[in-house]
Amino acid sequence: MDDITIVAVTEGDRSAWNELHAGFASYYGVEQTDEMRDRVWGWIKDGRLECRLALDGAGRAIGLTHFREYIRPLFAARGGFLDDLFVAPEARGSGAATTLIRAVADIGRERGWNSIRWITRDNNYRARTLYDRVASRTDWITYDITL
Repeated sequence: MDDITIVAVTEGDRSAWNELHAGFASYYGVEQTDEMRDRVWGWIKDGRLECRLALDGAGRAIGLTHFREYIRPLFAARGGFLDDLFVAPEARGSGAATTLIRAVADIGRERGWNSIRWITRDNNYRARTLYDRVASRTDWITYDITL
């Protein structure tokens, strides 16, 4: 993990971000168009969504995370929602995912958030092994209404 650096994404990172974001979509079986990636990139550029990249020792982007602030009315507090976390297959086990999660947690502490929350698929066993080490699994069940 010592050779992993976390940076805020910049315009010059668009190509690397595209590749990682496409890998993330593919991992979850989501067909994604250039228009969809352009929309997400727009959210990053306008500040609605934040992105950090994990760079290896050679400065190559090997992972990404997207996150945003959300309000927690029950607690009269703000938290962070980690929307996406992805590490390129060849870099898994490098510590990039842990370093990305810690970076978002550090940002949350600096901003006064009281939690970082995320979801994952039940069968995402490798990631869940990491998540069980760095966070507490909740007993909340998630529901979606498709519109």
